[in-house]
Order: sequence, then structure tokens, then C-alpha cells
Amino acid sequence: MSSTQHARAGNGLLATLPRKDRLHFIAGCDEVDLVLSDVLCEPGDRIRHAYFPTVGYISLLVPIEGKTCLEVGLIGYEGMIGTPLVLGVATSPLRAVVQGIGSCLRMESASFRRECRHCPSLKVALDHYLCVRMTQLANAAACARYHVVEARLARWLLMTKDRARSSSFHITHEFLARLLGVRRVGVTKAATSLQNRRLIRYNRGDITILDRPGLVAASCRCYRADLATYNRILG
Repeated sequence: MSSTQHARAGNGLLATLPRKDRLHFIAGCDEVDLVLSDVLCEPGDRIRHAYFPTVGYISLLVPIEGKTCLEVGLIGYEGMIGTPLVLGVATSPLRAVVQGIGSCLRMESASFRRECRHCPSLKVALDHYLCVRMTQLANAAACARYHVVEARLARWLLMTKDRARSSSFHITHEFLARLLGVRRVGVTKAATSLQNRRLIRYNRGDITILDRPGLVAASCRCYRADLATYNRILG
């Protein structure tokens, strides 16, 4: 299989469609690169495209008083960007920023809405995905309020590993602190603890997960709950 074919087969949400419907939908998409730090949409902007990542991952962020942002979602090959379009809403409530380079399938918003109207299996899959995302957003809100930084960091690293399809990636303590909504010293302390337990290796922004089962045990229950929700609803 060529790299292009691999990318075109690589979105898990589209993989739930019957083969005929999946191939028809993919034929209407463009394959584009996900470039680090690219902003795909801003709050209040008109949504121009629906994105289905195949490699790489995208953060969904809520700007806080124009000073910083809090991450409320991390989307990779398991999902899509542009879910308001499914509900007939043309503007974005969140900022979407590429955090992991890769590729995705992109469809213009009008074409996407037309596909939703004419392909029942696509609409069912997207409705199920919306249910998953609402549940995950609720979990994220509770997680940010009640769980300690170390467990939240372990959860975030596992989510990133799943979406990056790699045990190694790059991110700084400062940026992690912004995503998690905590002080930098809190992230440094949590990362040091995970490294001392030999669950991860961290050096100047380069993170490698050494012990995934151990990291799952160190994370809050939200990571496993999110996986269970996705598997139960989307299979």
C-alpha cells in the first residue's frame, strides 16, 4: 500500500462506514498536510472545511480572557474537526490548532453537509461521534476540576500516544502547563515523578513513553472511560 493509500484508509471514524459509502466519501475529499501550529479555525469563524485526520493530531482550545488557552479536546485519527456542521451550525465555538504533524482528509463544508443529508450511514456515524465527544467533554471538565496534575498529565500523554501512533513526541513543559491550565512548576514536578517511576523519559521537550501499562495505572480513570465510551458507541 502506498503512503497516500495508507493515509486515505487511516481515519477510524470513516472506517466505521460501509465500504461503498466510505470510498464514495473519501473520493470527495482532498488530502492535505497537517502543519505544526497551523490554526484550522478560531471561535466565531465560519467553518470552511471538515477535517478527518489520518496521521497527526489537533488540539481543541478555549481562549481564556485573551491571555492563554485551555485544551478541551485532542482529535486524531479516531475523529474529526468541524462537528458543528453536523448540527447545521456554520461557526466554530473553539480554536483548533495542529499539535502533531501528519495528514488528513478535508472536505469543503457545503459538500460535507450535502453528504450528511444523502448518506444515512454517515449521518448515523457522525451522530454517534457527537455523543462520544459530548461525553468526553464532560469528563474533561470534571478531570480538570478534581484530578491531580500527575494523573492528568499521564492521561494527556496516553491520549497523545494513541493519536500520534508513536511512543515518542515533542512538547515543552511550558506548553503542557498552558494546555492543562496549571503552573509550569506543577507540570515539571509531575513529569519528574513519572520519569522517576520509569514510566516516561523526558529530555528538553522530547518525551518517550517507556511503560504504557504503568502510565495507564498512573492516569486518572478518565482515560479508560473515554476509550470505553468510544468503543461502546462507535465500536
